[in-house]
Amino acid sequence: MSLVCVEKSLVFRSNTPYPTGTVVVPGGHDLFCVQLNDSKLNYFQQPKDIEESGLVKFLQKYGRHSFLAPSQVQPPFSAFYRAGDPILIYFDSSSVLSTLKQPVKMGASGLCVDGNPAGFLDSKSTSCTRIFANFSKSCMTDPALDAASYYRDFTVLKVPVNETIVQSMKVRVTAVAPPEAPHMTDNTCTNVVSEVIYEIEFSGTSGIQSVSVQFKVINVSGSSGSSLQQRFTLHFWTRTLSHALPRSGNPGYINGAPLLIASNGAMQHMSILWSESDGSCSQFLRHMVQFGRNTRTGCKLSLSPILEDSNCSYIQKKLYKAFQGMNRAEDLAVTGSAYSAQTEEWTAILIQNCSVQAVNCTSCCMIPVTLEIQIFWTKVGLLSNPQAQILGARYFYQCHPLKFLRTSALPVTTVVTFTDVTDWPEPPRGQPQMHWKLPFDIFFPVKVALKLERSYRGDLAGYFLLILIMSSILCF
Repeated sequence: MSLVCVEKSLVFRSNTPYPTGTVVVPGGHDLFCVQLNDSKLNYFQQPKDIEESGLVKFLQKYGRHSFLAPSQVQPPFSAFYRAGDPILIYFDSSSVLSTLKQPVKMGASGLCVDGNPAGFLDSKSTSCTRIFANFSKSCMTDPALDAASYYRDFTVLKVPVNETIVQSMKVRVTAVAPPEAPHMTDNTCTNVVSEVIYEIEFSGTSGIQSVSVQFKVINVSGSSGSSLQQRFTLHFWTRTLSHALPRSGNPGYINGAPLLIASNGAMQHMSILWSESDGSCSQFLRHMVQFGRNTRTGCKLSLSPILEDSNCSYIQKKLYKAFQGMNRAEDLAVTGSAYSAQTEEWTAILIQNCSVQAVNCTSCCMIPVTLEIQIFWTKVGLLSNPQAQILGARYFYQCHPLKFLRTSALPVTTVVTFTDVTDWPEPPRGQPQMHWKLPFDIFFPVKVALKLERSYRGDLAGYFLLILIMSSILCF
């Protein structure tokens, strides 16, 4: 046996995981030894050749499952979307099934993570930051900056599918006033997406009915290490929840209860524009109109730069839609307990729009800047328990001539007024009173009798006095 030994005192530490030992030398120093040339001590044996005849034996002795992870079986989809389920999208060009994404921020820096799936019925807004090492190059190559990547080349599936995807299951994403693709101009990247807003209409277990997307774009100066703050919003709404709306009174409206309106036969609450914290008009949040409470709101409506070259009618439609909201109000409920199927409980809303052209201005456009909602109501029924009932309503737009169109934000105002036109009846009378009509001399006989009685009493007293005087004289 061949050993290589050194004095133990020379070995301060050993990092080897293998067992070691020392050899005690009588009368000398202990030695630390390593044994050499012993094949039995090697951890890696010389491999033997396997012949074809012995392959079966080796498989029986050493054959095991592979280290590769088994393929994951995709769980079957539900027949309809549930709250929180990822929304499925389909790329027709590549036949790939994926999910609609809503980027979120990660870590203290708030950098965007694009893999987060959007949840069904999860209306929320997220914001995050993107950092670019070479912004001038990313301007035209990064899909996160291009509005087209958020709606083109894919469709949204109405419900989850377990079989072949047919055309009736697909919902096309409609872009509202889509901007042009980003491009560099004088070291500035134009049409960069800073905000994405999805409006998703659903209908119970029937799934997603329509999807629209709006964009807010800005211009960013290109420089090394540029950053961009982006905001992403999903808003879910439905036309089929009219039965779930609470009553606003029974039957008359209660002061402070929301007004009921109908749009295409679906009941909703009347709403008006609402302002964000920075003064801009909210894209999806609106203020609910309450019965009997006069309201005034104001905000700045953002206009996309692409609108500068648009025609007058297109700009008017955009502003009217912003005032009216997602659905245009057509009818107003007369009472707080109206049902959509009972036409007699609804009154049509009168709408007065602007004319297309301005007076004495050939290059101007008459655009609505103020909406006045005038509501006339009255009290009906018993005086002891009157019920508030709406007689009529009018949308009156105040317009202003504006030249094309060099402003990025337009101040707009909405005013709601309630006018009580109750025709009160005459006040109720008390118990009937008797009105005596007697002649002015009805008491004349009584007066004469009293006067005669007083005269008789005076004569009787005189006679009695005379008798007393005569009696006294005769006695003396």
